[in-house]
Amino acid sequence: MAKIDIERPHNMGATRARAVIDNFAASLQEQFGLTNHWQGDVLQFSGNGVSGAITISATAVRVTAQLGLFLSPLRGKIEQDIRSKLDRHLA
Repeated sequence: MAKIDIERPHNMGATRARAVIDNFAASLQEQFGLTNHWQGDVLQFSGNGVSGAITISATAVRVTAQLGLFLSPLRGKIEQDIRSKLDRHLA
């Protein structure tokens, strides 16, 4: 299983970051068919061949994911796409 671990700083506060991550999660849900739910400041997500979490703090957002066998070869592209979307959403 391939792992993804990306952290991005932000200066928008936890409440605003949570709203931004809701939009980010919606785009991941649409693109990858993921389901998600909040547990405190952690958005848990899962889908066919992937599971992970997006953790929000007052100063950073961290995305961790584990890719199954079929998605592991696409790790680089998936990671690049997540980085790009995080940069766009947190700008």
